[in-house]
Amino acid sequence: MSRLIIASNRVADLASGPQAGGLAVAIGDALREGSGLWFGWDGRVVDDGVDFGLSLSRQDTVSVATQPLTQREYDNYYLGHSNNLLWPIFHYRLDLAKFDGTALEVYKALNARFAASLAALIEPGDLVWIHDYHLIPMASELRKLGVTNRMGFFLHIPFPPPDMLSAAPEHDWMVETLFAYDLLGFQTRQDCGNFALYLDREQCGRAIAPQVFEGFGRQVTARAFPIGIDVDAFTRLAQTEKADKEIGKLSRGLPLTHIIGVDRLDYSKGLPDRFRAFRRLMEKYPEHSKTAVLMQIAAPTREELVAYTDIRSELEQLSGAINGEFGDFDWTPVRYIHRPVPRDTLAALFRGSKVGLVTPLRDGMNLVAKEYVAAQDADDPGVLVLSQFAGAAEELQDALIVNPYDTDEVAEALHTAISMPIDERVDRHRTLIARVRDNDIVAWRTAFLRCLRGTDDGTARAAVRAGKA
Repeated sequence: MSRLIIASNRVADLASGPQAGGLAVAIGDALREGSGLWFGWDGRVVDDGVDFGLSLSRQDTVSVATQPLTQREYDNYYLGHSNNLLWPIFHYRLDLAKFDGTALEVYKALNARFAASLAALIEPGDLVWIHDYHLIPMASELRKLGVTNRMGFFLHIPFPPPDMLSAAPEHDWMVETLFAYDLLGFQTRQDCGNFALYLDREQCGRAIAPQVFEGFGRQVTARAFPIGIDVDAFTRLAQTEKADKEIGKLSRGLPLTHIIGVDRLDYSKGLPDRFRAFRRLMEKYPEHSKTAVLMQIAAPTREELVAYTDIRSELEQLSGAINGEFGDFDWTPVRYIHRPVPRDTLAALFRGSKVGLVTPLRDGMNLVAKEYVAAQDADDPGVLVLSQFAGAAEELQDALIVNPYDTDEVAEALHTAISMPIDERVDRHRTLIARVRDNDIVAWRTAFLRCLRGTDDGTARAAVRAGKA
């Protein structure tokens, strides 16, 4: 079997076990099986001009190759172009995009530097799988260096429609670099559709077969591969003795109905809108007074950027205002936690909450929705309230699907979820957990790698994921 090489912005700790999240869970087993290599940034920022090389280490059977960023690269490649421009544009927020020619040039240069370091490690027959918006042009840089291996790219965030994407500087260059890959993976069918729409509108490419596009002198396969979770591992986290103790702490002996939201503190997650919807629930349905509690966990992220400090201030003001207006001596309606929480504690909180509130304004997938479903007691499950703009909504149609911009609609869905009879809750959960299991992390990884190797055209799996089989 060919060796798998992963390239991503950050390299995670594969040894962190059940506490690991995101990409480490997604591709860790595949790397271990083939004695693979993981390449990326090690999280360090060094002074400009510092002479540094490539750091090589081992985690179990996996080789790890990392490099730091210089301060200039961190400011421009990471904070600048990746997170001040690409992130807002890909999340449909042109109003928050910061256009900076220097940041774009450093983004290009960093991808070229990373490609040069990685090219020296690639052997004939290796499969190269590059991840996310930070490294979009990396395959193009590798091709310039003579790398002919099969290369795939997976975008973890949404792919925007052409009117959004065309606002990015040198958007045509960026899309051209995507054709350096053999396989493009998107989270949803809508993302694939947006890619096809861009090619058609800009007249730079065309579909020549189902899921196959021609442009810029190359052909690329583009498919939806909705990412999943390790269902059994997360379910076990929710059912431990420690989890039982955490659940016991939730109500503190009071008959409380917990509504839980778990997100990074990011403007794409719709957290202020979520708080306003909870306040509307209190206004319209006073019978939930002294029983309903919104617990919002919002882990800090990218705190150097102004947009993130602004949203933190807004949430603190909203939570204080709601608690001041509706709270009482023995009841705090909003419990707002601005710090990371261990995954086993999150699993317990999911299981102990009657409603999972997942209402991003735009999200590539949102695995919290799937984790909430996996954590539930099948005999007495909670209800998932899910934004129509989360990628997970394509799969999880038996959730209560809402428009997160519509405060009254979300408030009504919360009331429906709290009041839902057990028979309906069990039926909805049965369908949801079946879909989460069908599209778990192994299915996602296997489907992508088979397609990248050219051993699976994906027709059967695509039908299942689309809900047509």
